[in-house]
Amino acid sequence: MAILKGLKILDFTSVLPGSLATMMFADYGADVIHIESSRRVDLMRIMPPYDEHKESYIHQYLNRSKKSLSLNLKEPEAVEIVKNLILEYDIIVEGFRPGVMQRLGLDYESLNCVNPRLIYCSITGYGQTGPYRERPGHDNNYLSIAGVLDHSRLKGKKPVAMGIQIADIAGGTLHAAVGVLAAALHREQTGEGKYIDVSMTDAVFSMNALYGPAFLGSGHVAQPEEEILNGGTFYDYYQTKDGRYFSVGSLEPQFRKLLCEALEIPELIQSTFNDSTYTQKRFKDAVKDAFLSKTFVEWLNIFNNGFHGCVEPVLTFDEACEHPQIQARNMLVDVPDHNGNLQKQIGAAIKFNQVEPTYKFVGAKLGQHTEELLLERGYSKEEIVSLKDRGVLQ
Repeated sequence: MAILKGLKILDFTSVLPGSLATMMFADYGADVIHIESSRRVDLMRIMPPYDEHKESYIHQYLNRSKKSLSLNLKEPEAVEIVKNLILEYDIIVEGFRPGVMQRLGLDYESLNCVNPRLIYCSITGYGQTGPYRERPGHDNNYLSIAGVLDHSRLKGKKPVAMGIQIADIAGGTLHAAVGVLAAALHREQTGEGKYIDVSMTDAVFSMNALYGPAFLGSGHVAQPEEEILNGGTFYDYYQTKDGRYFSVGSLEPQFRKLLCEALEIPELIQSTFNDSTYTQKRFKDAVKDAFLSKTFVEWLNIFNNGFHGCVEPVLTFDEACEHPQIQARNMLVDVPDHNGNLQKQIGAAIKFNQVEPTYKFVGAKLGQHTEELLLERGYSKEEIVSLKDRGVLQ
């Protein structure tokens, strides 16, 4: 069975955090309708690369299994369609800046009057309150404000532009998913809906789970390359003879011993337990020199031969797709496209016993299901044609 069967969601999002959250719900059986408009740019639709039909692969991934309903939300009749929908689709996820949904008459207060069981989740950069509530931003801005980037860089170097969107996904997507599911459980117990205010800045600020308490308790401010997990110890990345990299996380004594043996520096096993800055630097230099003595493939052969000391290669994404662990965990799946073919996509990450994710189809074309959804709700074909002619449907 689909573990989230019965959850019915209206997705008003057009950027990564909300789109990924509602896709996760759809993967586990929730019924999701993506409310779209040709007048509003959906960034996920226009991000390259595209297939032969000029459809974005990114959009087709983030919106898989969601039906598309295209509405001009500035028209009162379109708002009435939404109010009709929330009697059944009683969870809303939206990612507009504060005040936008209120101007459209689709804010929580307005819709809660129609359905008190409504769960309404807003994902924004800075939240619905505070002096930055209306300030625009992006992933790197939220990480900056939250105090994450300064201690996540090299000494004397600028912060690195991340290859993944930490604030968007870990901050927005995952916190929204937890919030919606918590509210759904609360509603199951009480019959009461909830409003959820997810700030990506709040979320990544709370992810300072180690250095934050250290500062609040002792006043110690984490510095670049000086802490246990940010390069201040041998827990770091090391270049090979041919310019590739390995990650070393061998912090525990038993793993450090295995590391020293693999790097052929057994004489330093005991000194790694000395916490002096000099000893730690000497050991890190020895690890660095050792890695530079062999190529990437030579080290792969060493660390893939029964080694269990927390050392792994830094892979490119195409290499990661071929990794046996990724493949064994079904993290690459085939999803039906609009042309009767299968498209390779990233699979769902959460595994349940006796439950398999459902991948119905890649992201729909704009308004692909508009007529179908309205017919199911009692609109006649003549009424639908009239709504199209008047610009209510797009």
